[in-house]
Amino acid sequence: MVAVPLEQQVILRYATRQDLPALEWEGEYKHFRHVFSEAYRLKELGEVIIWVAELDEFGLIGQLFIQLYGPDQIQSNENKYAYIYGFRVRPKYQGFGIGSQLLQKAETDLLKRGFQRIALNVARKNKSARRLYERFGYRVVAPEPGIWSYLDDEGRRRFVNEPAWRMEKRF
Repeated sequence: MVAVPLEQQVILRYATRQDLPALEWEGEYKHFRHVFSEAYRLKELGEVIIWVAELDEFGLIGQLFIQLYGPDQIQSNENKYAYIYGFRVRPKYQGFGIGSQLLQKAETDLLKRGFQRIALNVARKNKSARRLYERFGYRVVAPEPGIWSYLDDEGRRRFVNEPAWRMEKRF
């Protein structure tokens, strides 16, 4: 019997409301509960896309969020612009091409929707993620201070200071 490679067992799909608890990864990202639920609310309004990678025997092993910007939104001077965030693959499953599959799926979907530019921030210390993005054609366009905040699962404001690089790709 031939074993099916892990990357061929992965199902890439849009997230559903039922996926929200699983995005917390058994509590590791519980503090992002409000971030996830707000992203899902925006998904229902057509402003965000949420992709997940799933393994039948395990559940969700990866996720990727995309904020969509169009010509009538103040954040963008261009026609169609997307921003990737919340992109992660469980450490146990890194190195099997799952992150590449998620990124490729997201890009293909954005191209079909007519998007011309994708941006993301990558932590300056995350050299492996930066290499992945560079392999996909993303280029550093600016330093980002990486200062932001969010409400955690207990309603407390948390502040993040994670210097990053802004990377972009144009189609």
